[in-house]
Amino acid sequence: MSTTTVSSPVEAVRLADPYPYYARLVAERPFAWDEALGAWVAADAAAVRAVLGSGALRVRPVAEPVPAGIAGTPAGEVFGELVRMTDGAAAARLKGVVAGALARADTAYAASLAARLTREVLAAGGEVPYEELMFAVPARVVATLSGLTDGASREAARAIGDFVQCIPAAATEDQYGAASAAATRLRALLAPSLAEAQAPPSGAPASGPGVGARGARVPYSARPGQGLVRELVTAAGRDGWPHPGPLLSNAIGFLSQTYDATAGLIGNTLVALARGADGADTGALVREVVRHDAPIQNTRRFAAEPFTHAGSTVEPGQQVLVLLAAANRDPAVNPDPHALTPGRVNPAVFTFGAGAHRCPGGQLATALAAAVVTELRAAGLGTTATPAYRPLANARIPLL
Repeated sequence: MSTTTVSSPVEAVRLADPYPYYARLVAERPFAWDEALGAWVAADAAAVRAVLGSGALRVRPVAEPVPAGIAGTPAGEVFGELVRMTDGAAAARLKGVVAGALARADTAYAASLAARLTREVLAAGGEVPYEELMFAVPARVVATLSGLTDGASREAARAIGDFVQCIPAAATEDQYGAASAAATRLRALLAPSLAEAQAPPSGAPASGPGVGARGARVPYSARPGQGLVRELVTAAGRDGWPHPGPLLSNAIGFLSQTYDATAGLIGNTLVALARGADGADTGALVREVVRHDAPIQNTRRFAAEPFTHAGSTVEPGQQVLVLLAAANRDPAVNPDPHALTPGRVNPAVFTFGAGAHRCPGGQLATALAAAVVTELRAAGLGTTATPAYRPLANARIPLL
């Protein structure tokens, strides 16, 4: 499909090469109203930075903080507590707790787990199961880091695939139902790890998570064996965060944020290799693919207050489509932006967002993707250079 026939930035996500279209938007319409979308579109780096950094814009519509299809369900309860889906002072504080946990994640150990699981999958023989390698392997690693055993990690990987279906605006009633069932199961799987990490040391008061005798707060303790969940509880203790419930939802969030983004990063790196990047160091290549062919191409913001950029004003109730992938290739911030340059020095990368909702799991996602791709390269396995892409509105994931 040529760039002249692209009807919207959402359609561009699944093109073989959306970047000439994005480049035209950056050059000609860096921040503009799109009548067909009924939304503003932020395309260049300056507009994307301004939008993502604005307190006037929210991550969800003010009138619909949780999608109507899952409101009042287990999926809605989890969704409403995810730091990536909420705004405000409490959300910012919890975001610090989540970011603190992810900052202490053992990415080297995570990569070794991903490599081992990849080898196990490939050892089964037959056609390369790219779907399993792209989606299930990273999810199983994060589940394992969260304290789940092998069988439970497989179940969690399947369940998170159902849960994330409730996030797109185009989700169906069947997908909402499956997401709620998945949320219930994920809570049950992760709750024991969270409860053990919250348990006070031997001999300490045990009046409930975070609460001691006479209502005095007892610092959260950490016990070996829960990995990411342990770090989440420890970070909550450092902050004095008093509410255990949202911690469980954001433990599920570790899995949901891994899912599409890491799958797309693995797939897009394999496509880059097929298109001639074969001599590159895998880690450096993956880090450049994050910018060059972003697995998450866009996100949205919703105006709670007027927001003005470059002489245009977004009115309350209007929304902004934020083209992360276009900003990644803005020549104003990345010289020779259309070149795939592993080892690029200090690139401006918007893929993981910016501002209050910047994804803190980027380093973990990159480590997992590099581990899977390294094992595939070592096995002499690759893919075709011209894949089709999943019909998604914001995630760029090739069908391999």
